[in-house]
Amino acid sequence: MIAKTKKIIASCVSVYLILPVLVLAFTSPDIQSAPTIAQILTNFLKWLLSIFGILAIIAFIISGILYLTSAGNENRIELAKKSMTYSILGVIVGLMGYIILQAVDKMLSGSSSQF
Repeated sequence: MIAKTKKIIASCVSVYLILPVLVLAFTSPDIQSAPTIAQILTNFLKWLLSIFGILAIIAFIISGILYLTSAGNENRIELAKKSMTYSILGVIVGLMGYIILQAVDKMLSGSSSQF
């Protein structure tokens, strides 16, 4: 029963994660022209980075809860500190990825505008 419930939850979550990719990847600012491959890849990477950032923030919250509920247990405190360190690194990597994606997009598009 539990395995069946996990499969149902996993399929629902995967549908909710895949549908925005399909919608956002094929949207174009200009309705009359089809999106280019570069636009599709840019939209997909933006979506992927946003999911990555959300998961990193959720991991940060979970590690905070682990730290609060450790009740003086040294092993749980160390586990919470390690998970908080990794979640902070995840947020930093996600933000750096977004900044790099924006910089490459501006360079390839040839625009001279600031970020």
